[in-house]
Amino acid sequence: MRPVVQEVVERYLDCANPMCGFARVHCPDCGCERLVTFSCKTRHFCPSCHARRREAWSIWLSEHLLLGVPHRQVVFTIPKMVSPFFKYRRSLLGDLCLCGVTTITKYMETCTGSHLMPGVVAVIQTFGNRLNFHPHLHFVVTEGGRSTNGHFCPVPVFNDTAIARIFAHEVLSLLVGRDLISPETAGKILSWRHTGFNVHSKVRTTTPCLR
Repeated sequence: MRPVVQEVVERYLDCANPMCGFARVHCPDCGCERLVTFSCKTRHFCPSCHARRREAWSIWLSEHLLLGVPHRQVVFTIPKMVSPFFKYRRSLLGDLCLCGVTTITKYMETCTGSHLMPGVVAVIQTFGNRLNFHPHLHFVVTEGGRSTNGHFCPVPVFNDTAIARIFAHEVLSLLVGRDLISPETAGKILSWRHTGFNVHSKVRTTTPCLR
């Protein structure tokens, strides 16, 4: 078990425990006082703290970061046979994320025939519904990107099959480059009808952001 797991569980058990500290809040108007216990501020494990962080983060994204253009959620999934590499070499998760960004960029360049820079908010998730190790990526992506002259060029159609094919090449090239699999193994995986690489981009929004 990774040390961070024990740390998160121990912090969660002390969430809102007054023995671990609290603040005294005083109202200058009515004189009412209330004790506010400290939270654990952990992500995912504590439902209360995670919900607050998620809500605050989503508001910040909408008000300060996301552009006023349509966006999509793009989910990248890798096959089970390569996931152990990312379990025991956690630094590869960052490279996996870059593979996703490169995939979206190449897809948009193929669709438009010009160099585009899409807006991407990337989240790496390492677990599945059963809390099993299941590394995958959640992206919030603009439906298009900025060209070299600064104009936004829309890409309204996302072909999941084509995107998954590019993503498979990027991830397998990463593993071959790190000498984790051979080029022959990568070619064999790409030759399968179902490679295990999957992309889902059907969730979208056309509501402009507040920014």
